[in-house]
Amino acid sequence: MASIISTVTLSSLLLIVLLSSSATNAQLSANFYATSCPNLQTIVLNSMQQAVGRERRIGASILRLFFHDCFVNGCDASILLDDTATITGEKNAAANRNSARGFEVIDTIKSNVETACRATVSCADILALAARDGVVLLGGPSWQVALGRRDARTASQSAANSQIPSPFANLPALISSFAAKGLNARDLTALSGGHTIGLARCATFRNRIYNDTNIDPNFAATRRARCPATGGDNNLAPLDSVPSPRFDNNYYRDLVAQRGLLHSDQELFNGGSQDALAQTYSNNQATFLADFAAAMVRMGNISPLTGTSGEIRRNCRVVN
Repeated sequence: MASIISTVTLSSLLLIVLLSSSATNAQLSANFYATSCPNLQTIVLNSMQQAVGRERRIGASILRLFFHDCFVNGCDASILLDDTATITGEKNAAANRNSARGFEVIDTIKSNVETACRATVSCADILALAARDGVVLLGGPSWQVALGRRDARTASQSAANSQIPSPFANLPALISSFAAKGLNARDLTALSGGHTIGLARCATFRNRIYNDTNIDPNFAATRRARCPATGGDNNLAPLDSVPSPRFDNNYYRDLVAQRGLLHSDQELFNGGSQDALAQTYSNNQATFLADFAAAMVRMGNISPLTGTSGEIRRNCRVVN
């Protein structure tokens, strides 16, 4: 486990200080559970250490869960709800079906938190903390997570289908989808750097490696070996051309070299408005890490349920 902890970079530690004073949603507070659940962050971190120790990819999976949660009606843990007779959940939306994962890890963390602080901490806050810790454990930056979110009592598969950015989207569509959530183009480009970790399904990048022209031919050939022209939709390939789970800026080096795996990835370096920023990130990892952390704070502030809205779920998969 010590080897995992050692991946936290010096810049990551500095960012904890730099971002601790960042502006957050006025309704959320870093100290929200200081009295009601003082050991919360330690419990979440210990649970994530164990999960990442078993499978390093899980850090990427939890980060993606948080992103897909926040983009659908805010960071309210709606993505964690199972389908019921009255709820058509988000797990089977196009962007999540056969790819969203890590639910069992959140279940475990929730159980551990409930043991220490019964009916106190929301699943939405647990997911926010777990996403941050997963990034840190893979060598990425840290940031102060504002807390106090409550959990949704419903979910929306239709909203998930329409609001989660598509891997086939062009740059204007990506900028528009982020703007709809109060995030700007710099946030888009920084948050996309989360693709430096994790894997993608063949179905999400087949068209790019067979039909796009702005792609390195050797890279395309390598990916075709794992993704046939037909079939194999669930075959996996690393989003980063360097198959390492380490959180770094290699994603942007890939873009500059036309080795973005998803069509939406390469749109960030394709003669458009984000080329200069992607180039900057490819040359300056510290700038990327700082921008990523700041953008994660802003994303975590998307339309939280607070006060008496929503509930504190006892089980993240079902409403109380």
